[in-house]
Amino acid sequence: MQIPHDTRRALDVVVALVNTAAEADQPDGLSDISALRDFVQEYSISDVGELGARDLAGVRTVRGKFAQVFAAPNARAASVLINELVATAGTTPQLTDHDGYDWHVHYFAPGASVGDHLAADGGMALAFIVVSGEQERLRRCEAPDCRRAFVDLSRNRSRRYCDSRTCGNRLHVAAYRARRKEADAGHSEQEEVVHGGQQQQDADHG
Repeated sequence: MQIPHDTRRALDVVVALVNTAAEADQPDGLSDISALRDFVQEYSISDVGELGARDLAGVRTVRGKFAQVFAAPNARAASVLINELVATAGTTPQLTDHDGYDWHVHYFAPGASVGDHLAADGGMALAFIVVSGEQERLRRCEAPDCRRAFVDLSRNRSRRYCDSRTCGNRLHVAAYRARRKEADAGHSEQEEVVHGGQQQQDADHG
């Protein structure tokens, strides 16, 4: 699937934001303003001023909307959520080549809050996926103990885990061990049957 660089980057930010949400074994990755500053810095989110409590609340709200898009049962349901996101953000497309990047489109309005910034750019990136008929690529990890979001960019839409080197390998090892355990148990039962039958033959001939 061919995705423009700026759209791909926006999708990466969407996924990262969704995955900051608290889970059973994971605290909220946006627990305070300092954590939000770290997120903004890590993902090089441009045109962000001084951050405050309102920004933190706004980004958490956007995070929840993004998560709902990943959970949407079909394109129509996803489109309703995305339309709401970009409308609320006051989307204003504009060409830019800031910080040495080639020309690309920003969708957030000048002076937008960080929440509206993420909603506009992330919302339009998600819209690209839906318009392309690829909504099913917005997935959650299938590992039982992991529900991290990811975008499946594999050619045949076959990716099942957020990270094949961690969740994927862990499940494969667990499945292998379960098969070995089952095979060993069956082998032991067979030996007991054979051994028991031999003992009975010995007793009959005694």
